[in-house]
Amino acid sequence: MSSSLAVRSNAPVAPRQAAIVVGIGVALLWLIELVDQITRGSLDALGIHSWQVWSLPSIFLAPWLHADWAHLSANTLPFAVLGFLVMIGGAVRAVLSTLWSVVVSGLSAWLLSAPNTITIGASGLIFGWLTYLLTRGLFARNGKQILLAVVIFVVYGGILWGV
Repeated sequence: MSSSLAVRSNAPVAPRQAAIVVGIGVALLWLIELVDQITRGSLDALGIHSWQVWSLPSIFLAPWLHADWAHLSANTLPFAVLGFLVMIGGAVRAVLSTLWSVVVSGLSAWLLSAPNTITIGASGLIFGWLTYLLTRGLFARNGKQILLAVVIFVVYGGILWGV
C-alpha cells in the first residue's frame, strides 16, 4: 500500500490545479508587497541579513519580500511560468525543489553578500527552479522534458548571463 501511495505522491499535477497553486503564490507576493508599501517598507527588514546568525530563518521569508513594485514585477512572470512548470511535474517534487532552492540560495546570499546587507526577492527561488527544470530533463532521459529544458534555456537562459 505504501508503494502505491509513493507513486501517487509523485504523480503530475493537473495543469488547472498547478495554475491555481501558482496563482495563489503570485497573489501572496503582490499582497505582501502591498502591505510592505502601506507600512513604508517595514517588511523588508525581515530579509536575510548577511553574516547575522539570528537572520538565518529569514531565508524562508526573503523570497516573498520585494524592494518595490518594479522588483516584484520583474519576478512575477518568471515565478509564474517556472513555478507552473515545476508544479505540473508533481507536488512532492515541486515542494522539494522549492525548499532546496530557497535554502541553497538563501544560505548563499547570507554567506556571500557583503556585511551589513539585506537580501530580499524571489530571484534565488526562480534560479533554483530554472536549474531544476534544466537538469530534470537530462536526468530523466525523457525526450519531452529535454525539449522543455531546451525551450526554457532559450527563453530564460539569458537571465543566467545577468548573474
